[in-house]
Order: sequence, then C-alpha cells, then structure tokens
Amino acid sequence: MNIDLNFIGIIIAAVMASSVPLILAATGELIVERSGVLNLGVEGMIIIGAISGFAFMMSTESIVIAIFGAMFAGIIISLIFGFLTQTLLTLHVPTGLALTIFGIGVSAMLGKNFVGLPGKEIPVFFENLDKITFIGPILFGHSIIFYFAFVFPFFVYYFLKKTKMGLIVRAVGDSHHVATDQGINVILVRYLCIMFGGAMSGLAGAYLSLVYTPQWIENMSSGRGWIALALVVFATWNPLKVLVGALLFGSISILQLHMQAAGVRIPVQFLSALPYLLTILVLVVISRDDRKIKLNTPNSLGKTFYKEN
Repeated sequence: MNIDLNFIGIIIAAVMASSVPLILAATGELIVERSGVLNLGVEGMIIIGAISGFAFMMSTESIVIAIFGAMFAGIIISLIFGFLTQTLLTLHVPTGLALTIFGIGVSAMLGKNFVGLPGKEIPVFFENLDKITFIGPILFGHSIIFYFAFVFPFFVYYFLKKTKMGLIVRAVGDSHHVATDQGINVILVRYLCIMFGGAMSGLAGAYLSLVYTPQWIENMSSGRGWIALALVVFATWNPLKVLVGALLFGSISILQLHMQAAGVRIPVQFLSALPYLLTILVLVVISRDDRKIKLNTPNSLGKTFYKEN
C-alpha cells in the first residue's frame, strides 16, 4: 500500500491550524489562573476578538491593525472582568459566566452588518515552499499568528520558571496574603495578568475570523473558550502541556470533519460533539488524580483578595 506523505502532511498541518486558537486562549488563561484569578469569560473574549479583528480588517484592510485591534478589544472586555472581580470584589465564577454571555451578545450585535462578507487575503510566509512533500504543508505557507502560537508556550514557560516577574505571578497565585506581605501589589499583578489573558483570547478570535475561517459567522468560537479552560486543567498549569493538549483536541476536531466527509455511518451530531465529549472525558480522568491536581493548582485560584489596612 502506497502512503501519500503529502496528504499526511496536509492533515498534520490542518490539525496544527485547528489547535492555534486553543493554544493562544489556553496559554493566556493559564497566566491568569497562575495569578489566582479564574476567568470563565474566555469564550466571550474570543468571540469579541473575532468580530473586532474582522471588522478592523474590512475597514482598514490592514492585517496589523486587525490583529492589534482584536487584542485591544480582548483587553477591554477583560478589564470589565478585572474591575468587577478585583475592584468591586465580585465572585470570579459568575462574573466570568456573565462576561461570556455579554461577549456573545455584543458580538452578534456588532457583526450583523458583516454576515456573509468574504474575508480579505492574509499574507503567509514561505508560500512557495509549501509544495515540498510532507514537510512543506506543515512548516510553510502559514500566517504569522500560526507561527507565533507554536513558540508562545515556550516563552510563557520560560517566563514563569526563569524570570522575576514570573516568580511574582506564581507567588500571587499561591498565596496572595504572603505576596502582599512581601510588598507585592497583588491587585496590579492580577490586573496585568487578566489583560494579558484578554489579549491572547482576542488574538485567538482574530485567527478564527481572519485566517482559519476568513469570514464572520455568529458564535464562530463554537465552544473553544470552554475547551481552552479545560486545557489549562488538563495541562496542570504547564504551558508546554497546553501545547500537547491543544494538538490532541485539534486532531479530534479534524478527525470528525474527515469522518463526516467520508460518510461514516455515525450521526453527524455525535461526530460534531466529539471534541466536547473528549473535554468531559479528560476532566473526568484528571479529577480522579486528586493529589496531582492539588499539587499543581494555584492555592489562591478563584479566591477574592481583600487588602487589609
């Protein structure tokens, strides 16, 4: 039996492309959670980033403005969450859920004039090299966001493990009271982490509407924010494991599409639900190892910080 290496390379590239928004959103949320903040509004920030990036691209035809516009929109939405939880001291979980509902509603309102419009062509790198058998489709002919996504977890890992600021973020997440006793401005650190997570979710959304599916479709995030949240737990707050987990989920997404195209006699609804069923399965399996979860979970995660005078 002849093996079509080029076809295999195309499949691997498709898996990697499907993983990009998960890598960006999950790694951004990982930083947020490392600081002790649980933001369940990732889905809302992704969809806001998607409509913002597409709107900026259609208005300016500048990929740079579109990318940074999407990231800025994500930051603005995340600041709402930050103000409510860090300044007004609301609970993290319901505030994050409200943020997702808010993001979905606002994106639908902003995007009603963009439905059905084709996206603009996005520049790619090394386009002429993507014809190389097997390795070409995997390494070449992709957007800058694609390449950034696959080096991003390594930078975040280095940041958390090797830099002073990374140590401060981890200290705040492990014990905000001890951190404030050491002179660390806990609220400022958490605000910065929340904004960073918002920027990465916005970038994930921009990738969806500008590169992966270059058009605006209502609710096009399709639950990726929830999968990103599950990935953080799956990776036990390790950015390198986020990369592995995102590729796993990406492979399931591509697999179900190919199974549908091949006419596999399984209900389409079941195939479409495969990534989310895997999410539930992963969380069930991980939750059985209670010791490992407790060992890696930031001790202050989801806890409101009250500054004592």
